[in-house]
Amino acid sequence: MNNFIYQNPTKIIFGEGQIERLSKEIPADSKILMLYGGGSIKKNGVYDQTTEALKSHQIIEFGGVPANPEYEILMEAVEVVKKENIEFILAVGGGSVIDGAKFISAASKYDGDTWEMVKTRAKIDDAIPFGTVLTLPATGSEMNSGFVVSRRETKEKLSMGSPLLFPQFSILDPNVINSIPERQVVNGIVDAFNHVLEQYMTYPIGADLQDRFAESILSTLMNDAPKVLENREDYAAKANFMWSCTMALNGLISQGVPTDWAVHAMGHELTALYGIDHARTLAIIGIPHYKHNFEAKKEKLAQYAERVWGITEGSLEDKAKQAIDKTEEFYHSLGVKTKLSEYAENIEKTAETIEQRFTDRGWSGIGENQIVTPQDARMIVEMSY
Repeated sequence: MNNFIYQNPTKIIFGEGQIERLSKEIPADSKILMLYGGGSIKKNGVYDQTTEALKSHQIIEFGGVPANPEYEILMEAVEVVKKENIEFILAVGGGSVIDGAKFISAASKYDGDTWEMVKTRAKIDDAIPFGTVLTLPATGSEMNSGFVVSRRETKEKLSMGSPLLFPQFSILDPNVINSIPERQVVNGIVDAFNHVLEQYMTYPIGADLQDRFAESILSTLMNDAPKVLENREDYAAKANFMWSCTMALNGLISQGVPTDWAVHAMGHELTALYGIDHARTLAIIGIPHYKHNFEAKKEKLAQYAERVWGITEGSLEDKAKQAIDKTEEFYHSLGVKTKLSEYAENIEKTAETIEQRFTDRGWSGIGENQIVTPQDARMIVEMSY
């Protein structure tokens, strides 16, 4: 196991009816920017619960954050923050809204070009405090310090983070899942599943507890999340699903172990180029990624086959190959397609475009061993066609 330092300052307030605690978490004299997405919170009761809890606070609303938070729209919110002297940001939404809050928190205090801040992953010296009310389990953004932002003008989707960008608190009420469309629940399952794989599917390093944590999250997602699709009244299933999504990317399972994130890097490009749901890009790229890097990952693939899928027969290589097949079958069982050609047209130059983008950014090698070169990325994306 590698050396590590782990600290997560986010306070989690979990359970039914916990939104009413908002007034106790935000100072009464704070001027709040309430950030949300397309307005679904006004239909499912979350908006009413939030505003009722904060009826004694001064709130300025900013809605319309899209599913992939766009730089151009978020910069409008930054201007509101500066003009209104906002002191606290409350993100009421899923990962995109929470990621948007992190960008706004940093950009509002950043002295310089805010897109360059993202592109160079600049050091953040100051940020506006923020909290979250989670409405869609998926990204884990409610308990980590990273974010992703897209720019319409350049068709880019980039990530960055800072220790100053942990939410002060996050409220997780599993009942918000009741009104989430099935497609978004499925996306949440696949997104969280891949978050775990990015931190687990590398090579053995003797981190037994981290491996067991990761495997338990994968197993829980497989067993409980589909129950949510079948019955939105199953509170236990909703709670397990929601907490699994948070635990998948709050930093715990990545401590002391190598991590990959090449799948995310390539997947982000597919979203930027074609607008494909983030989770589905991970399903598209993940399968060919594991096949292309089979030799480097086969030991962990075989371990995954045994511990998560119960595959005990055959050689190490046989089990590793079956693990890849089982993963793809799992996506298909959720109705998630795994080929780029099933989502977009005129994809012939996609791999070449992504190779060039990685080259231009100086990404000479990504993944746990930096062995995925821009040329490898091209081959992996071509395999996804």
